[in-house]
Amino acid sequence: MVSIFNSFFNKDKENRKPGKIIYTNERPENNDEIKFKANIYGQVQGVGFRYTTTHLAKKMNVNGMVRNESDGSVYVEAVGEKEKIEQFIDELAKGPSPSADVDKIEISYDSSITDYNGFGERH
Repeated sequence: MVSIFNSFFNKDKENRKPGKIIYTNERPENNDEIKFKANIYGQVQGVGFRYTTTHLAKKMNVNGMVRNESDGSVYVEAVGEKEKIEQFIDELAKGPSPSADVDKIEISYDSSITDYNGFGERH
């Protein structure tokens, strides 16, 4: 089963151009744990974005949530180690779903985000 998922997640990964990453504030210094929220724009609904984001987050040991927004974007809150969060943001910009096409991702670091236990979809 793992090989099927790996094949799905990595389909055309090398050829996908990441969306533009826009940071709205500075990353906190001297924090081992990073908390951020992101609004992701492009073709990100109806393409398995939430499902693949959840799978990716669990694989990377990132906690948080993902949900669709009424404007067609996807919203993510995430908490994790600095290196994992940086990699997670890069993967979100590429679109974890092979069918996604991310135009841009707006990142805001926010220390007031809930300390999530696991990662899941919200509605």
